[in-house]
Amino acid sequence: MVPTTPATAALRDRILAGDLRALARAASAIENQTPFGRELVSTLFPQTGRAKIIGITGPPGAGKSTLVDQMAALIRKNGQTVGIIAIDPSSPFSRGALLGDRIRMQRHHADPGVFIRSMASRGKLGGLARGTLEMALLLDAAGRDYVLIETVGVGQDEVDIARLADVTVVVLVPGMGDDVQAIKAGIIEIADVFAINKSDLPGAERLEQDLRAMQSVAHDVGSSKPAPIRRVVATDGTGVDDLLQVIRAVYTDHGSQSRSVAAWSLRLCELLRDELLESLPEKAIEEHAARVAEKIEDPYTALAALTSLVKNSHGH
Repeated sequence: MVPTTPATAALRDRILAGDLRALARAASAIENQTPFGRELVSTLFPQTGRAKIIGITGPPGAGKSTLVDQMAALIRKNGQTVGIIAIDPSSPFSRGALLGDRIRMQRHHADPGVFIRSMASRGKLGGLARGTLEMALLLDAAGRDYVLIETVGVGQDEVDIARLADVTVVVLVPGMGDDVQAIKAGIIEIADVFAINKSDLPGAERLEQDLRAMQSVAHDVGSSKPAPIRRVVATDGTGVDDLLQVIRAVYTDHGSQSRSVAAWSLRLCELLRDELLESLPEKAIEEHAARVAEKIEDPYTALAALTSLVKNSHGH
């Protein structure tokens, strides 16, 4: 474990005691990728492993935010607490948020049993933000029964959530054209549960049939058992209780140590990749990029030079 300073220990104790201001301060430190935030996650890590971490992903316009809002309301109705991490899209060039500060889930604002954090993806691909894993661990350690992570929803490559979540829910809607795209692009492979939202619209039956047909083909070639499919109407809460019950059942099925080891192997690789990239001066990447663009250098020579910089920065 990273050595714990008195300031970190004090904040940790406040978080474990349920202090929401301390939790908000810790969340800011993690989102800003500060050494203090890292130290805090390290000292809180022994308290993790109790929350159900649920990923909610799917194409834009699928109603993910509305579904998360309804799930949070039901979780609270059952007397349990929830943390929500909502990833906002941001420009891969300027790294500024595309949608700005979104006001989410207003009805939960005054409820101490619901902690909501919006994070900018800051150009990171895969639908998540840098620090999402650490934020989930913080909310887990803080005693939240559920951590709901809503991905950006900008395309079909959002497979990173499967590395992080205990259960990944893929939300699709009929009639958008994205349903077939999603199936072709392979997002079907990360789904532990499918939620067909806006299922009161025409085409819901056809979408479910298409999903079942694809699952049948996947099962024939040796894939694991098909992910359950549930229809919901998030705007009025229809079917959301049933969806939560299915999520709980899938979570129970997945509670094996081998899955945990596999998940942590992927998570550690992701952390390592971020760490190595962070140790590279951005100027060095730009200089080599310019040399490659001008054909002064080939990509592999540039890669070797950058790899050497990483090794030197870590004392090798």
